[in-house]
Amino acid sequence: MRTAIVVPCFNEAQRFDTLSFLRFARAAPDVRLLLVNDGSTDDTAAVLTALHKLSPQQVEVYELDKNSGKAEAVRRGVQQAMLTGTDLVGYWDADLATPLEAIPEFRHVLERRSDIDAVLGSRLPLLGRRIDRRPVRRWLGRCFANVASQILSIPIYDTQCGAKLFRAGDHLAAAFATPFLSSWLFDVELLARLSRLRGSARPLRDSLFEYPLDQWREVAGSKLKPRHFVLAAFEAAQIQWRYFGPGALSHKAWRPQPAAIEPLAAASFSSLRRVA
Repeated sequence: MRTAIVVPCFNEAQRFDTLSFLRFARAAPDVRLLLVNDGSTDDTAAVLTALHKLSPQQVEVYELDKNSGKAEAVRRGVQQAMLTGTDLVGYWDADLATPLEAIPEFRHVLERRSDIDAVLGSRLPLLGRRIDRRPVRRWLGRCFANVASQILSIPIYDTQCGAKLFRAGDHLAAAFATPFLSSWLFDVELLARLSRLRGSARPLRDSLFEYPLDQWREVAGSKLKPRHFVLAAFEAAQIQWRYFGPGALSHKAWRPQPAAIEPLAAASFSSLRRVA
């Protein structure tokens, strides 16, 4: 299956693991890496360009004119991946908290389970796994997971892990067609959109697969600050109201049509073209 992985990057020059990306790109030629430079102010553009030149067939670099945040960088990258053709599309954190080697495992789930449309990385601290996560972050993660479970009405364990892979299709295109309301909980909002798009014919919970990661590590230099947890709580309330609460718009009123998705304007979203 053709697979594209979007990697949002903002000021990642000092911790971007070029060697790991290059090693994976050469070992998995059927996986396309789309590195989105989200208006970085350091040397991220140069680092990503260098990787592209080392593996031009597997690595593409996209430049956003200005910093728009992770949610928008992911959204624009997924749009581009689907416009250029792919069977599966996902996104991955640039710090490689989840190793790239997990991508084939995610893809295997979608290949063997035709009833599954999305594989979500889950940081379950099971025996035999190496999940390196500070206790306070683990506790906060459980709090957010409980909130997300209430919003989505599904018993989901981990919504915030930055490793996800989806089956491409009209529902996914529509879910990514318009900017997200949330910047810190866009993963939850994405699932909320997919839930509304699917309707009651086949509940969202029947199409999701939480994959317990073999390893995950907390990488130094995280951009997450204590105040962001307060913002996330506010955004959770917005998501609940916007998609499921008494103030929610009707299904047809909010749903964007896949056919109406416009190609990304070259002036605002340019790519470094592949070279032979």
